[in-house]
Amino acid sequence: MAYDRPAAPGDLEAIEAFGNSARFLHDEDAFANLPSTRDWLRTREWHDVADELDESAHRELVRAREAIRAHLAGTDSAELNEYARRLLRPPQWQDGQTVIPTAHATAAGRLIGRLIATLVIDGLTGKPGRLKVCRAEDCRWLYYDRSPGNNSIWCSMDICGARHKMRAYRTRRTRSGNE
Repeated sequence: MAYDRPAAPGDLEAIEAFGNSARFLHDEDAFANLPSTRDWLRTREWHDVADELDESAHRELVRAREAIRAHLAGTDSAELNEYARRLLRPPQWQDGQTVIPTAHATAAGRLIGRLIATLVIDGLTGKPGRLKVCRAEDCRWLYYDRSPGNNSIWCSMDICGARHKMRAYRTRRTRSGNE
């Protein structure tokens, strides 16, 4: 079954795609090795990152992806704070827009910096929290919550929501002795 939510709007789509380079529910990871990571980066038109990618940059991309995912899940922001400290410069204004320049010289560092800067700017809009991580531990898919109450917790009701409901049903049946 496929994920059925539309992509996140604007610059958040890049963060969503980056985070979803791993499909844990399907045991797929586009960053599993250097060649697959380079291919994935090229399909996203991040050619400079793909061209410079070495083992160190590869590990950094995986670490950054998981730091972003942990931050969006609300479980840990320490590593994301460290990336921001290391990779971002003070904000500037250009043509009426807030811009947070990156400070890193490598292509991977610039990409990670741009993604984190996007999170910073989104957090300053007064309506953060729409980009979320599916609450299912074996999924953790990133999705943009468009619900009016901003209260979605599953990437898809047809996938993770249904699986959660079935587990809860089975647990209730077992507890009541109706196996």
